Amino acid sequence: MVFIPIINIFIMLYACHIAKIEYDHECYKVINNEARVDLDVCKTKYPLVLVHGVGFRDLKYINYWGRIPKELIRNGATVYYGNQEAWGTVECNAQDIKNKIVDIVKATGCEKVNIIAHSKGGLDARYMISKLEMGEYVASLTMVSSPHRGCKFVDIACNMPDKLYKAIARLSDKYFKILGDKNPDFYTASRQFSTYHSKKFNEGVKDVDGVYYQSYATAVKHMFSDYIVTIPYILVKLTEGENDGLVSINSAKWGEFQGVLQNKYRRGISHGDIIDLRRDDYKGFDVIEKYVEIVSKLKNKGY
Repeated sequence: MVFIPIINIFIMLYACHIAKIEYDHECYKVINNEARVDLDVCKTKYPLVLVHGVGFRDLKYINYWGRIPKELIRNGATVYYGNQEAWGTVECNAQDIKNKIVDIVKATGCEKVNIIAHSKGGLDARYMISKLEMGEYVASLTMVSSPHRGCKFVDIACNMPDKLYKAIARLSDKYFKILGDKNPDFYTASRQFSTYHSKKFNEGVKDVDGVYYQSYATAVKHMFSDYIVTIPYILVKLTEGENDGLVSINSAKWGEFQGVLQNKYRRGISHGDIIDLRRDDYKGFDVIEKYVEIVSKLKNKGY
C-alpha cells in the first residue's frame, strides 16, 4: 500500500506534463493565428468553392467542413459552397455545382474558382469540369479522400439481393427528400462507387488542360481508430490495403498526388477527421491548419 501514493505522484506529474504540452501548443496556435491575420495567407486570386461528399448537405447551422471555413475566411479566403444534393448522382450533382459556379462568376466577376472537394465531391467536380465544359471557369481542383478507383466494399454491397437494395434506397430517398434533396437516387449514386463503374468513369471523364488537379489521401492506423468506420475499414483493408475507413490510399490518388495525411500516433486520420467532422483536435495533426496550408499553396501558385 505504501507504493500507491508514490504511483499517484508519478501519475499527477505525467498528467501535468501532458497538460503543459497541450497548453503550450494552444498558446502557439493563438499567437501564430493572430500574427498572420494581416498577411492574408489564404487570399487566393480566385474564390474557393467547397464541395461536400455523399450523404450530407450544405446546411446553414451545421457546416460539413466544421471549423475549417471560418479559419480560411479569417486568413483572407472568399468561401462558397457547392450546394449539390446529398444523394444525387454524379451527373445531377455536377449540374448543381455548375449552376453555383456560374452564379458566382456572374455575381462577382471572378472569372474562375478554386474547388476543394471531399469524397464523392471530387467525382462530381471532375465530371462537371470535363463533361459540362466548365474548364474555363475552374482554376484548380483539390480532392481529399475521393474514391477515384472506387471502393471494393461497395462491390460487395452490390451483390446483395436487388429487391433489398432497392428497398434500402427507397427509404434513404424518402429521408433525404425531407432534408431537401430534390432528386435523391441512392440506388444509382451508391453504385457509382463500385470499381467497375469507376473504371468506366475514368475512361470517359478526362482531365481538362489548364485546370490544376491535385489530391490528398488519409489513413487510419487500425480498426478501432474511428468506430464510425470500423466495419468498412476492415473490408477495405482486406481488399485494397491502407485506407481512411472508406477510401484506400490508391483510390484517392489523382492528378498531382500530395501524399497521405496522417499523424504519427496510434489513431491516424479518418475519412471524417479530414473534414473536422467531430470538431476535435487530434494529437500530431491540426486539420484546420492543414487546409490553411493547402489554400496558402494555391495562392502561392497563382490560383
